[in-house]
Amino acid sequence: MPRQLTPAPEDQVQEALNRFDAGGREREDLRLLVKHLLALLQRRAPGASVEVRVPPYAAVQVVPGVRHTRGTPPAVVETDAETWVAVATGRLSWSEVVAAGRVRASGERTDLSPYLPLPTGP
Repeated sequence: MPRQLTPAPEDQVQEALNRFDAGGREREDLRLLVKHLLALLQRRAPGASVEVRVPPYAAVQVVPGVRHTRGTPPAVVETDAETWVAVATGRLSWSEVVAAGRVRASGERTDLSPYLPLPTGP
């Protein structure tokens, strides 16, 4: 079973989001926010049929369906950290980032719009 990420403390998340909204893109803040939001996605969409990758910070398997165990997953969503934070928190919509080419999604069940935006608290 893939490792489950743990949400970050609420005060740290809020401070990092405040800096993000002010234009800050510090590596530490992005790492905290990416991992926190992926942890929340794991809770909201448990499963292992889609791998969501946000390099270089983390990747998780989510969404109910056929479980992936080896090799290249049949369904992959990949984006950069800034885009992931923006779409996961509702600052941008899933359809906006897909239309703009800021997300690469291939395979079944890669439409994450039913699960987004995520609550920013634990």
